[in-house]
Amino acid sequence: MTGAAALALPFAAVDVVRGVSRLLVRAGVAPLAEVSLGCGRRADILGVDGAGRLTLVEVKVSLADLRGDRKWPEYLDYCDRFYWAVPAGFDLAPFADDSLAPARTGLIVADRFDAEVVREAPWVPLSSARRKAETLAFARRAALRVMLANDPEAVLIGVD
Repeated sequence: MTGAAALALPFAAVDVVRGVSRLLVRAGVAPLAEVSLGCGRRADILGVDGAGRLTLVEVKVSLADLRGDRKWPEYLDYCDRFYWAVPAGFDLAPFADDSLAPARTGLIVADRFDAEVVREAPWVPLSSARRKAETLAFARRAALRVMLANDPEAVLIGVD
């Protein structure tokens, strides 16, 4: 990231997603943005590594969004590790609060070009049945996105 220059830029969630995705790729995690989970919720980023472990990242670009999010604990049952991701310059103090489970969640600071882990997330293994279901759904989603990128006129009826 670019220090003071990064603070001067206005950030949107798409910028944070881009920077975090670059970080994840360097760490050997293949990320997808906007991923529906088995619980019906949508993860901002879900990634899978070479060992089949799932990393979920929830992006917050405003304090109001962070304070208003009551659904995030449901995500813990759909990943092996969970990170919060925020833009450079975001107040990190709230992430130390027990309500945001700092012992169970990691923290990433990002700009549109890169990201860095401020607090590592612990690995908490999923059950094998949940891992299989989520990994299969992840693979199908990724394959369909590639297919649609190659053939934008394709009609996918009844496909998740």
